[in-house]
Amino acid sequence: MQDLPHHYTASAHGADTGSITLNASNVPDISSAAPAEFGGPGDQWSPESLLVAAVADCFILTFRAIARASKLEWAHLECSAEGTLDRVERVTRFTAVHIVATLTVPEGTDPEKAEKLLHKAEENCLITNSLNVEPQLTTHVNHSR
Repeated sequence: MQDLPHHYTASAHGADTGSITLNASNVPDISSAAPAEFGGPGDQWSPESLLVAAVADCFILTFRAIARASKLEWAHLECSAEGTLDRVERVTRFTAVHIVATLTVPEGTDPEKAEKLLHKAEENCLITNSLNVEPQLTTHVNHSR
């Protein structure tokens, strides 16, 4: 890992109607539009869906690093995140994020250790730590067969 601070740059461009194109170095462009809830087409990534996807993505990447450091063997992690957007004191913002993580581990793996590491991943996820919400985590640990 590089020393902190890290800097990330992205840009967006668009016209008065249609999709917005998001760019960052060395990655494919992404098209974005307002979600259906805000009058958009509902068939493209939106800032809201990108933020919630970043929570799920960061959770798995954080768990991957923690599991590696803790020498936990695992086969698969499914993570879904649901963000709640609401109006608080006349400001529209995310007020909650609920993460559901389903981890599959090899037979004989200590489920309590796996559960502990899932919670540690939630506590250390830089995306949820950067949001003004208290995330909720629901976990499931299954043994592979």
